[in-house]
Amino acid sequence: MRFIGAGTRRDFEYRERGTFWTVPNIITVARFLLVPVFVWCIAAGRYGTATAVLAVLGSTDWIDGYVARRFDQMSTVGRWLDPLADRLALIIIAITFVATGLAPLWLLLAILIPDIILLVYSLALFRGSPDLPVTTIGKVRTALLLAGTPMLLLERALGPDYGWVGVVAYVFLILGCAGHLAAWWGYMLAATRKHGQLYRGQFDGGRLDA
Repeated sequence: MRFIGAGTRRDFEYRERGTFWTVPNIITVARFLLVPVFVWCIAAGRYGTATAVLAVLGSTDWIDGYVARRFDQMSTVGRWLDPLADRLALIIIAITFVATGLAPLWLLLAILIPDIILLVYSLALFRGSPDLPVTTIGKVRTALLLAGTPMLLLERALGPDYGWVGVVAYVFLILGCAGHLAAWWGYMLAATRKHGQLYRGQFDGGRLDA
């Protein structure tokens, strides 16, 4: 069974819905509402529960995409809501980990700095979102980060005899951060190309109308 693009139907013409009220969008919102639950669990020292919450966050990130493709539930809102919710969730989770000493500062900086640069660049070029499709490496990046973070908590919940869990967690996190940088660079290039195409289209149109 494929994990990236799971649920895609071959030779099927999808229609993009204009409504917010689709099952995948509701799953996305419900998933994001788990983020403050996770923060509360960390603050209360409930690492086992926090691990379970992160596991649900990671699995539902896959489920909403599967439902959208399998049951023709794609929507205009979902195109920006799902990646936005994922990005905000990762940033809040990273801040929580660093603030409580569960993860080093580089984890937060590796996620936050590229996102800020991309945001400023997009605002400068498009005065808003460039509306770029999520790339495969972006999906893999998210999966790696959402797999590594609960393993850090699992190590804390299991105790010092399970240090190898933390080692595996850091492998996932390092790969996820590397993937984040690669995805960021890909989005920067895609935004540049799209801006160039729009500019050339406006220029050619103006020249034709002259």
